[in-house]
Amino acid sequence: MITASTDETGNRFELLVQSVTDYAIYMLDSTGIVASWNAGARRFKGYEAHEIIGQHFSRFYTPEDQASGVPAMALYAAEHEGRFEAEGWRVRKDGGRFWANVVIDPIRSPDGRLLGFAKVTRDLTEQRAAQDALRASEDRFRLLVQSVTDYAIYMLDPVGTVTSWNMGAERFKGYKTEEILGQNFSRFYSEEDRLAGLPSRALHTAQSMGRFEAEGWRIRKDGSRFWANVVIDPIHTPDGTLLGFAKITRDLTERREAQRTIDAARDAIIQTQKMDAIGKLTGGVAHDFNNLLAVIVGSLDLARQRMATGGDINRYLDNAMTAAERGATLTQRMLAFARKQELKLQSIDCVILVQGMAELFRTTLGAAVSIEMRFPPMLGAAHADPSQLELALLNLAVNARDAMPGGGRIIIDATQTTITQDERPDLGAGDYIRLSVIDEGEGMDAATLERAREPFFTTKGVGKGTGLGLSMVHGFAQQCGGSLTIASEPGIGTSVSLWLPMAAADADARHVAMVVEEMHDPDTPLVILAVDDDDLVLMNTAGMLEDLGHTVFQASSGADALRLLERGSVDLVVTDHAMPGMTGAQLADAIEQIQPGLPVVIVTGFAELPPHATQRLRLDKPFKQAELVRTVATAMRGALIPAVAARGPDPILPDC
Repeated sequence: MITASTDETGNRFELLVQSVTDYAIYMLDSTGIVASWNAGARRFKGYEAHEIIGQHFSRFYTPEDQASGVPAMALYAAEHEGRFEAEGWRVRKDGGRFWANVVIDPIRSPDGRLLGFAKVTRDLTEQRAAQDALRASEDRFRLLVQSVTDYAIYMLDPVGTVTSWNMGAERFKGYKTEEILGQNFSRFYSEEDRLAGLPSRALHTAQSMGRFEAEGWRIRKDGSRFWANVVIDPIHTPDGTLLGFAKITRDLTERREAQRTIDAARDAIIQTQKMDAIGKLTGGVAHDFNNLLAVIVGSLDLARQRMATGGDINRYLDNAMTAAERGATLTQRMLAFARKQELKLQSIDCVILVQGMAELFRTTLGAAVSIEMRFPPMLGAAHADPSQLELALLNLAVNARDAMPGGGRIIIDATQTTITQDERPDLGAGDYIRLSVIDEGEGMDAATLERAREPFFTTKGVGKGTGLGLSMVHGFAQQCGGSLTIASEPGIGTSVSLWLPMAAADADARHVAMVVEEMHDPDTPLVILAVDDDDLVLMNTAGMLEDLGHTVFQASSGADALRLLERGSVDLVVTDHAMPGMTGAQLADAIEQIQPGLPVVIVTGFAELPPHATQRLRLDKPFKQAELVRTVATAMRGALIPAVAARGPDPILPDC
């Protein structure tokens, strides 16, 4: 066994100490004189061994520390307390300063006698600079946050306790820092929000989702409310431990009030525009209806005079009927504009439909205009609502006539065409029937053409039209899945084209031809209850039904109708929809409760019925006797009990 000598061991320790470069490790005698010096001391203190050994270690201290006796106090503490440690500024040979961590341990002999001191110094200048930079950054951010006055920026601990508070929070929440620190942030919420658990849900959302944002009412110290935008973000340590939350609140009360003011102003502008539009509509409708009423009143007056002398009155009755039909058309225009018209889409033979309108065109447009129809030998069926298509074509024809004050020719043209994908932005890919109404009139310039389809826009002058014609036709085409196009040139004429999708090939599809109104005479007279709050309309409806041989009882309200039904039963109820107290749809529901299966026809002038009443059979105002006959027949075919079945104990008996 080889044992190292004491000298060899001492040499190894000396080599070890001398090799250390990150620490200054040296010895002092009992009075503080430097007795040894290593490479680390030489590196960051700058002294060679021969320059410093034998010198007092106090020269490493600043003049301020030397004057304060810090070196002596350090040795005293090491001797009497067994150890001294401190950080502070030290001085290099060149006068430069560095921040040092200093440890001084006493060295004693085996009998306890003080031999000197071991001093270890570490240069922490870089670490201190980093800490100072971090501290300065924290101070800047703290100053930044504290200086913000438009946002409340503060921290919460994991359970929502306020741990910091800035000027913005103080400004619009009203709490001083000392008043709110240590309090839970839930006090900023209203009582109802606290009872609903909104504060805890906000923290849970921020923790689980990484962020929470919302707007709502918050409470100031004085109890007043303000509208706030709130953002809560979780704060985690690098290992993922939740430290708390950063909460940013902004007072949006003024902005919210400003937005409400803007919205109110916008609503007022819209209302003004609506009133302007209503004014235009009223003027146009009044003009058109006055013309129609003039024809009706004048024709009926002449008819009464001629009838008194035994003259032929058919011509005057025809004029009155034509004017009334035009009034119905005008009403349908307004309904189609005011409400999305409920269409009855079906397969239509456009050639037969247009040819069937020949007489209507002739009586409506007058003798100064000639109609020329151009149809190909074979034309597919269109998918549309036949009655609305008739109305659309009539509107276009009237517009074409008005564009030719001196008369002229109107061409109605039909072609079948295929649209490919992305060929036109207003139409999808598929097959279409294009119906065009072409005139040789004044035409339109670019500005007029741009506005032609706007509601209430008309070139006929103030009070000479509603401006709903093209708007209604455009809406109808779009509802059918098609489009409306207009081509025009001043002095040459205008071509307005309706693009309607072709009907799907179906062996059972029926092409609708609206040429002759089919009359239906019921085989068995019925007992019918007619209901309407307008006496004139009620008398007219009852008269039509009685003329067909039916027994008709009359009620002026839904309540009266139910009282009559309690006394007996009827085969059918024909009721108006728009009645005060109880609508026709509500009456039908009540009848279903007391007499299930009793057919009810709802007469309406509206474009739409309530959703629950759409399954009822409807009859649109105004209607002719032939339309009433068809509706009654349809209602009786769908009844659960045939009209000839027993009606109960007795039919309704009149009161007088």
